[in-house]
Amino acid sequence: MTRTVRARALVLGIAAALTLAACGGSDTASAPSGGKGLEKTTIKVGALPIPDPAALYIANAKGFFKAEGLTVEPVLIQGGAAALPQIKNGALDISHTNYVSTFLAASKGEKIKVVGDVYQAAPNTFNLMVTKDSPLNSVADLKGKTVLVNTLKNIGTLTVEATLKVAGLTKDDVKFVEKPFPDMANALSTGQGDAAWMTEPFITATQSQSGFRKLADTMSGQTADLPIAAWMATDEWVQKNPKTLAAFQRAIAKAQQLVANDRKEVEAVLGQYTKIDAKTASVITLGTFPTSLNATRLQRVADLMLEYKYIESPLDVKTILVGASG
Repeated sequence: MTRTVRARALVLGIAAALTLAACGGSDTASAPSGGKGLEKTTIKVGALPIPDPAALYIANAKGFFKAEGLTVEPVLIQGGAAALPQIKNGALDISHTNYVSTFLAASKGEKIKVVGDVYQAAPNTFNLMVTKDSPLNSVADLKGKTVLVNTLKNIGTLTVEATLKVAGLTKDDVKFVEKPFPDMANALSTGQGDAAWMTEPFITATQSQSGFRKLADTMSGQTADLPIAAWMATDEWVQKNPKTLAAFQRAIAKAQQLVANDRKEVEAVLGQYTKIDAKTASVITLGTFPTSLNATRLQRVADLMLEYKYIESPLDVKTILVGASG
């Protein structure tokens, strides 16, 4: 865990990328509006209870959104796929999402856009975990077993499949079952699953509190440094609210730059939207936070999805990225 301590500080730099690259229009680079001319002054933003969206809470705490004339109301969600119906029906304006769920939806014709990069994997940030007394000692032992993931057909199942492949197994050799991250520890302990795909702070918390063991790091080899999360909105929302989006991006970019240089800022807000205590927050392993929305780097995710048949034909990610480079 400790070898990625340096990466933790980078976690929030990711969000900076979304602001600078997300919108791509003149509104994105313009000066703070103080609320003048914004199409909406109050927006609801979905976020999972994990470190990725820490900049969202920092921007609120530091008054960065307020300076833009925005009131941002964070809404806890359980996965990017679960957020899609909410941004489509207007319950959410923008949402934290994972690239696999987003690219899968886009491949099926959903009119959505990625408006910023959020998080990228690092070693031991997304692990397959088992209980301390589990008979499983290798990925090969998962044959015929149940694996818990927060959402089906998402970044979790894809990276687990890649991990299974190395062990000579396929997705058909295991059973995937959905379980929200906060409920996974209890589910494993009560026999509802044999292994769970976890991220921080749940990896560290279950190790320290329940003695859980790492079965495998799902972000290695083919999936090393894989882009994980983004900010997502509908095409319609982006077109109708360019100034609001730009204001959001400016504020969250400022927060991301701040936390990219000070891990303590991340630790300070984790307790606001997760159940993690300060001691655990100080030792969790964090991924990195890209500072640009790079099409070439993100294409890697879509290509991996094609290989594992998550999508039926190639997807050019540039078609759904707003303000991307590369």
